[in-house]
Amino acid sequence: MTPYMVGEVHFYSTEIAGELVLFDTGPPTPEGRHVLEQAVDLKRVRHVFVTHCHVDHYGQAAFLQEQSDAEIYFPRRDVLRLRRLEDWIAGVHRLLREAGFSEEYCLKLQRLFLSQDMLAPSPRRYQVLEESNVPDRLGLEVLSCPGHSQSDVVYRYQGEAVTGDILLREIFQSPSLDLDVETFSGRFRNYESYCDSLVKLATLEGDLILPSHRQYLLSVKEALLFYVRKLIDRAGQVKRYAEIDLVSEVVQQIFGPTLTNPFVIYLKASEIYFMRDFLADPDRLRRALGDTGLFGQVADLFNEVVEG
Repeated sequence: MTPYMVGEVHFYSTEIAGELVLFDTGPPTPEGRHVLEQAVDLKRVRHVFVTHCHVDHYGQAAFLQEQSDAEIYFPRRDVLRLRRLEDWIAGVHRLLREAGFSEEYCLKLQRLFLSQDMLAPSPRRYQVLEESNVPDRLGLEVLSCPGHSQSDVVYRYQGEAVTGDILLREIFQSPSLDLDVETFSGRFRNYESYCDSLVKLATLEGDLILPSHRQYLLSVKEALLFYVRKLIDRAGQVKRYAEIDLVSEVVQQIFGPTLTNPFVIYLKASEIYFMRDFLADPDRLRRALGDTGLFGQVADLFNEVVEG
């Protein structure tokens, strides 16, 4: 059991050229630490590659560094965020206020972001993944596939791919509303990034996919189609409220007063931004689906929502 809505969380290990490599670490919970200690010879771990720095993926990184000589590798955008955490919090706060959320709500969510449920201790030292030559030396292919977060990474090795949260079976992994950490001003554009990532993800068809949640993935393209269909269908619901400017009011209109969990409200606001970006530029998704040969399987739904 885990405290997360998605349920159990997976990490993966393998030995490459005599070096024990770990992909993700699991959550910073006593149960997560126990599973990690039981499954992996921590003293032998040499490299820890993180798919993205959400707490259930990097939560044991500091502990691992205490228990081993392992090098920790974080995606560059996560490093930018962690190094300027206060600026990032202030930026997300500003985005939410611009979306119409109250100061009280924003402060409540801010406290949650800074709590141990959302923020794990950082290791004393870590390397920026994109600046290291270690993946090349080990024969790892690193694919930047942002969408769920702005730092999602897929690690590919000899026909297997560790995909983090970017490919999951029958889960619409919410694209997080986030500050663009390249500039620390303005919103990160998940939709545009996801369309680019979709084309890369389709190339994984035939690989053994090792997802962070759920035990298996039958087909990459079926997972992509599930996600895209959910995106288009939910965009149709959001389109009904096109005349409402503030995202906070759209959340209220769709979900009503029964939605009170601050984090779930944040996830729904994130999705609404994503759907609105799609509705503003549907051809971007159409082109990506065309490049992967998938558009024909969603064309009727796509045209109904976009043109209807």
